[in-house]
Amino acid sequence: MLIGLFSLTMLPPILIAYIYGDGGGNDFLSAFTVTLMIGLMLWYSNRNSKVDLKVREGFVIVVLFWATLGSVGAIPFLMSSSINMSLASSFFESFSGLTTTGATVIENLNNVPKSILFYRQMLQWFGGMGIIVLAVAVLPMLGIGGMQLYRAETPGPVKDTKMTPRIAETAKALWYVYLSLTIACLLSFWLAGMSLFDAICHSFSTVSIGGFSTYNDSIGHFHSGIINFITVVFLLISGINYTLHFSSFSAEKFSLKIYREDPEVRAFLGIQLALTLICFIMLLNHGNYNSYEEAFSQSLFQSVSIETTAGFTTTIFSNWPLFLPVLLISSSFIGGCAGSTGGGLKVIRILLLGLQGMRELKRLVHPKGIFKIKLGNKPMSDSVVEAVWGFFSTYTLVFFVCMIALLMTGMNELSSFSATIAMLNNLGPGLGAVAIHFNKVGDASKWVMIITMLFGRLEIFTLLVLFTPVFWKS
Repeated sequence: MLIGLFSLTMLPPILIAYIYGDGGGNDFLSAFTVTLMIGLMLWYSNRNSKVDLKVREGFVIVVLFWATLGSVGAIPFLMSSSINMSLASSFFESFSGLTTTGATVIENLNNVPKSILFYRQMLQWFGGMGIIVLAVAVLPMLGIGGMQLYRAETPGPVKDTKMTPRIAETAKALWYVYLSLTIACLLSFWLAGMSLFDAICHSFSTVSIGGFSTYNDSIGHFHSGIINFITVVFLLISGINYTLHFSSFSAEKFSLKIYREDPEVRAFLGIQLALTLICFIMLLNHGNYNSYEEAFSQSLFQSVSIETTAGFTTTIFSNWPLFLPVLLISSSFIGGCAGSTGGGLKVIRILLLGLQGMRELKRLVHPKGIFKIKLGNKPMSDSVVEAVWGFFSTYTLVFFVCMIALLMTGMNELSSFSATIAMLNNLGPGLGAVAIHFNKVGDASKWVMIITMLFGRLEIFTLLVLFTPVFWKS
């Protein structure tokens, strides 16, 4: 049923192809038919199955769901008569869109039909909040409890928190906020001078923190300080926990107090400010730009875009002094807040890791002392801290395994290092051979990066737990 629902995403590009006359309508119609038939066949053969969904099945469904949708999402790229994409490239582009990674194998976006461009952007928009949450909200006819799916899908270390008592209501609340931000972003881009098509496409990839663009030069194509600023604002908003947005908008009177009192938001904004100032000072010292205004504008945009894991660009930042590209790419490990559409480890985990490190230093000085970790004024249980450390160590292990796998496929050291960071953190652009696009990367490397994207999107454990024997024991 969910694959059948996903096939509907191939209908809007048919309308786009008709409006702009790009000749891609028949290709998307064929792709829609094939995908719908796959969904119908799977549904028909299991139409009489009625079972209660348990936690274990929830994890399996989430992993297979993303793997399946990423696979059928490649069908329009494979069947397109206007772009010549191999099997590996088609799967890479589809998974990159759905996981909101934003890396592309298309060299010249300026010559790609608008129907294909729109489809890529729409993949990111649906992937941004998680198609499973959408499905739980709009498909109550599934007749299963959705909390297991929500816990496995929702990013962040605390997964039992619900904004409303029922999971369907929670999913709807998330999507109302998500849709509202998308519309606000769309109107802002349009009023700032984008065409309606570009405004829709870039609002999709901005709110989802995806990073796909309709032009080779990304946001830099528009040469507009206003558009750059709008992008920064909505990336910051989208990088904040959506439960805070829901709480703020559902209050009787809108207030910024909820954001000011949240320690994760304060740390998130503080990191953005620090990165911007470091880039600004370094660019001035190296004379990369002639004016303070341009140096600050470029520093602000690239810092926010890379750290939030969006990956938009207004300049080729890999040409900056080497310290800065490495710093920015590495900052994507932090990513957005828990419960946001950003990737990375999440700010709250970095905070807890730092607080745990400080506690260990205090214990060295006072071995018999009892020190409690507090986030704001809220004490954190040791089980949460231990879970964060476990996640961090596993994240590091997966990073090195994926990087070594890329090195084995023949990629050089810098490209493998940055590509692994970009895929695992769902960032997009890397350095070296993958600084602009991934078209020159071999097929074996693309398959490794697809798996790395899935690890990042599913936050490691959701995918890794399927490979543990204890998971399958009844």
